[in-house]
Amino acid sequence: MFLTKRLYILLAIACALCAAGAAVPLLFEVGKVFLWLIVIAFVIDCTLLWRYKKGITARRTMAERFSNGDDNEVDLRIESSYPYSIKLSVIDEIPVEFQDRNMSFALSLQRKEGKNIIYKLRPTERGSYKFGLIRVFVRTVLGLVERRYSLGSETDVKVYPSYLMLHRYELLAISDRLTDLGIKRIRRIGNNTDFSQIRDYVVGDDYRSINWKATARRHQLMVNVFQQERSQQVFNVIDKGRVMRQSWRGMTLLDYSINASLVLSYVAMSKEDKAGLLTFCDGVETSLPASRQGGQMQSILEALYKEKATFGESDFSALVDYVNRHITRRSLLILYTSFFDKTSLERQLPYLRQLDRRHRLLVVFFEDRELREFVERKPETNEEFYQQTIARKYAAEQRLIVSELRQNGITALLTLPENLSVNVINKYLEMKARNMLG
Repeated sequence: MFLTKRLYILLAIACALCAAGAAVPLLFEVGKVFLWLIVIAFVIDCTLLWRYKKGITARRTMAERFSNGDDNEVDLRIESSYPYSIKLSVIDEIPVEFQDRNMSFALSLQRKEGKNIIYKLRPTERGSYKFGLIRVFVRTVLGLVERRYSLGSETDVKVYPSYLMLHRYELLAISDRLTDLGIKRIRRIGNNTDFSQIRDYVVGDDYRSINWKATARRHQLMVNVFQQERSQQVFNVIDKGRVMRQSWRGMTLLDYSINASLVLSYVAMSKEDKAGLLTFCDGVETSLPASRQGGQMQSILEALYKEKATFGESDFSALVDYVNRHITRRSLLILYTSFFDKTSLERQLPYLRQLDRRHRLLVVFFEDRELREFVERKPETNEEFYQQTIARKYAAEQRLIVSELRQNGITALLTLPENLSVNVINKYLEMKARNMLG
């Protein structure tokens, strides 16, 4: 039982009338009558609220798992068994990770009516989240007292990498509308290079594909038939070192990389390539061989679910050693990392060159959104002007890192975290169209 503010106000009025009775005796009598009316109303209010053992029922409906970085829908169904109208305050005990203590909803229900409350939650960390009970506070039109119901049950929900984004890409790919998300249509450049078979020449065939040795043996024109290269290996290689603990909009660079890796794996497999996964810090900690079997996407999702960034320095030499020993076929390695400055790149550049020597390497690192916004802002003081000068130097150094990588023959992509998935997919499609994966 909870006493309402209305009851305290009425009691204060009754006390004031009784106190005023010292000067005007009639007011004392009025105060007593008023107080008895409050008591009677209080008893009636309690009777109306507690006469039904289960006056209110509530349940929570949501997905068994949440998608990290996306809006996930939660549906509360509140139903009344009271034969008269009531007012409610509904508090859903959401996980502490959201740091929201005001998840409260006010609504009115007519006799034996039910309503739905729908709200959305956006997690920014992967892991297991715990929902508590649904607390419903009920009061009648008298509004002197509230009855609390503790309904529903405690529920655990796992937050996985952004599978909602994956479903969005999948649906748009089926309807051929990937351009709605910014995915470019890239025309394949050059001729196909994978040999398929030799067949008889047909008018209209490219004369450059004539196989002269087969023609001499058969005494008739024969041509080579080529097809697009298929089943190339694409590995998402994710750095889990301290540089990936930087955050934007509550999500770390590691989480953005994980979401992009999940979507890119789907796109690669839809292009008949094999998708694999490597994560590393002190050494390679997670390794999934490249495959395009039916359960590969679920394996990648489960592997990415448990990944956490560390406070250690990433060991690129251990990564190179592992790749050299375990990935024998030439593959596309998409490395998600971050560089503070050119000096941090120079320490890792020899290892990046080794990776690119045996494979095709794409280095993806992040542009600082807050730094970019600060540089674009007009300075108001001398101090801000000097700070912007330093910030511009840092921003220019990031572009120098891209230039340095390209000078060493390594493909590089500098991107904002929120544009990561689209930019990486576009870069992958561009490299595939230019026959750069082999």
